[in-house]
Amino acid sequence: MISLMDNVTLPPELERFAAEAVAAGRYRDVSEVVRAGLSLLQRAEAEVAEFVVSLEEARAEGERDGFLNAEQVEQRVRAIVEVAAARRG
Repeated sequence: MISLMDNVTLPPELERFAAEAVAAGRYRDVSEVVRAGLSLLQRAEAEVAEFVVSLEEARAEGERDGFLNAEQVEQRVRAIVEVAAARRG
């Protein structure tokens, strides 16, 4: 593996946190702590990207099928609740 970052500088509080994580045996060394952190960041950014895509799809669906205003949503929710209540007896 080729290292692209020979020297990473951490602020004191993160350096302390990494050293404590290594001392506690959760990680072999600080490099492993940094890798774990970057992996979490990578996953979080992927989740944000997926969420943005879902928002764009929802917006496109709304534009295609029509948007509902708050009053229309409330009317639909009330109708669903009334049907559910009637089924219960």
